[in-house]
Amino acid sequence: MTEQPTTLDDIDPEVRAELAGLRQSIDNIDAAVVHMLAERFKATQRVGTLKAAHHLPAADPARERDQIKRLRELAAGAHLDPVFAEKFLNFIIAEVIRHHEAIAQDVSGK
Repeated sequence: MTEQPTTLDDIDPEVRAELAGLRQSIDNIDAAVVHMLAERFKATQRVGTLKAAHHLPAADPARERDQIKRLRELAAGAHLDPVFAEKFLNFIIAEVIRHHEAIAQDVSGK
């Protein structure tokens, strides 16, 4: 049985360099995801303000179903697990609804 390296220092320098490059790519993608989520939440905050001003409900089940279906299809096309994509979107939707409810409370003064 081959002994496995215990630290990065024990790894072949070429493998270490490749690993560092891949991790840098991951870090860049993570940063892009965070910035995209921030932009998405700015837009949903505006939606929440509009809904509150017109006394619309925070949740929109039909829209949510459509978005989940759309995201699952996009995920499948991108070779990403659609179940994971749906879980991720459900997490975001729950947070958006929470924000919309808070905005509605602020607007109504309750």
